[in-house]
Amino acid sequence: MEKTPVVESRGIDIVPESERTAKPSDLFWPWFAANISVFGISYGSFILWFGISFWQAALVTAVGVTFSFFLCGLIAVAGKRGSAPTMVLSRAAFGVRGQKVPGIASWLTSIGWETFLSIMAVLATNTVLRQLGADPGTAVTIIATVIVAALIVGASVLGYHTIMRLQSVLTWLTGAVTIVYAVLAIPHIDLAAVRAIPAGPMSAVVGALVMAMTGFGLGWINIAADWSRYQRRDTSDGAIIFWNTFGGSVATVVLIIFGLLLAGSDESLANAIAEDPIGALAVILPTWVLIPFLITAVLALVSGAVLGIYSSGLTLITLGINIPRPAAAAVDGVILTAGTIWVVFFAQDFLGPFQSFLITLGVPLASWAGILIADIYSRSQDYDEAALYDPQGRYGGVDVASISILVIASLLGWGLVANGFAEEAAWNNWQGYLLPLVGDQWADANLGVLVALVFSLVAAWVVRRGRVRAQEQSGPQI
Repeated sequence: MEKTPVVESRGIDIVPESERTAKPSDLFWPWFAANISVFGISYGSFILWFGISFWQAALVTAVGVTFSFFLCGLIAVAGKRGSAPTMVLSRAAFGVRGQKVPGIASWLTSIGWETFLSIMAVLATNTVLRQLGADPGTAVTIIATVIVAALIVGASVLGYHTIMRLQSVLTWLTGAVTIVYAVLAIPHIDLAAVRAIPAGPMSAVVGALVMAMTGFGLGWINIAADWSRYQRRDTSDGAIIFWNTFGGSVATVVLIIFGLLLAGSDESLANAIAEDPIGALAVILPTWVLIPFLITAVLALVSGAVLGIYSSGLTLITLGINIPRPAAAAVDGVILTAGTIWVVFFAQDFLGPFQSFLITLGVPLASWAGILIADIYSRSQDYDEAALYDPQGRYGGVDVASISILVIASLLGWGLVANGFAEEAAWNNWQGYLLPLVGDQWADANLGVLVALVFSLVAAWVVRRGRVRAQEQSGPQI
């Protein structure tokens, strides 16, 4: 049996059949490990912020999270069929060169999310140390930043096989401590206060639904096929969809609902979570469990960041940066580290502008997802692997139809999202220009994300099916 290399050398090239040995159930571990985090509990506060009741929030959580990871599963099928990273497979829909347009949005989103997770890990370290009576100081904060960044970058550079082993270990560790946290936090739940939360209007429910979708599955959707490209070609599509959906959503839904109970019980806790999600949750714990809580909370955040940095490195290569995969992961790791240092030590306000920025990127990313899903399920054949790297091949250089749909959907979507951080991110107040058509009550619903997804899916399915059939009938291009 061939020994697995310590450092994965494979970049955006096709994974040969001999290396495609993963089982569908293997997909459970990276998705579960990336989402079995106390950080998920903090989303209970974010969802209740929309002004909806506990039962509305619980329904939104179950539907939004599960459906968003189901969409990831749909795209993961492409990894099995084409044995290449997500952004390479996307060339079939956008063209070999045209794919760079959504690729830039994907890369920025991945870098942004993983930097956010790194920042949360450092902030949590400082908060827990203060709870223990210590002053973190600059030196400790620098050390925490270096350790977090080193863990993220190190695992990402080593690659797929190391990450899969790491995630399977972290799943049990973080899962166990999260259960301990839940047990210790149960006395802080006030069911009477939770039941007293009034119901909100439909616009608020939709807004919370969009947050649940974008905060989880839609936030990962641009990397979904990266983890399925080592699956055997004869693996069932349904099995891949199931293990993606189940792995990503099962723990997430439970944790958010628990977070709804905590945030609905204590308004001051809910407000504190907005500033420091992990640290605020640690405040309610007894002192003896703070250190294990901190270690596992940081490792859980690292687990999520590792997936993103690995994939953002692959995306960077697809954009034309001709460097080995480990080097690409290292480059993105340097950017992550610099961003973390800037926010932790120098930024006056980060969370508001950052969240505003991610919503803006979420619109074209949702459009891209709709187009790619339509493309995947319009095809009856596996991908022409050589053509994915050849602008003269059957997929062409630029798919004008897909680019046009992306542009139109983005313009529609940006018109239907509001900048919820108008003061902190005044530069983003240009959005929302179509909201007067639907009414101000929908301003916080971020309808634009759903509109971009659905419009692109339907438009691509209708407009591009003929082109897909022509591609499959043309035969391999030499």
